[in-house]
Amino acid sequence: MMSESPDVLAVEVSRRCREKGVRLVLVEACTGGLVCARLTEVPGASSVVERGFIPYSNESKVEQLGVPLELLQVHGSVSAEAVEALAHAALEHSRADWAVAETGIAGPTGGTPLKPVGLAFLAVVRRGERAAVERHVFTGDRSDVRRAIADRAMALLLARLESES
Repeated sequence: MMSESPDVLAVEVSRRCREKGVRLVLVEACTGGLVCARLTEVPGASSVVERGFIPYSNESKVEQLGVPLELLQVHGSVSAEAVEALAHAALEHSRADWAVAETGIAGPTGGTPLKPVGLAFLAVVRRGERAAVERHVFTGDRSDVRRAIADRAMALLLARLESES
């Protein structure tokens, strides 16, 4: 039986986090734990992944992380404001040094003209600092969009970690 090739991006994120002594908290409101799963496939993950949240519904965003319902009602759960709030809330509810959060519309339904299928917001924040937030519109089917969001979330984290060097 042939094994799959290693997830190069997850391996690199894990390596950089271990080098810097960084512990992560992940908030995956669209990918359903895909980033966490990829990172925990890498040996030594327990020194990198502190915990993860999968707040798929608005209720879970409020109940698990304390994100204000009003923020979600005003801006929507797929917004820069929501993803930034999720990232900061995750740090408040963990012992991690950095948070990675994402929210989006994976499809095939749920899109609107203003918020199309494939829209995603990502945030990376170091405890005590401002979040870096990105907006993207990814293409492909549901699996493609989820993978693209996970890839970009890890790439954004790597870029932020490297800028701290």
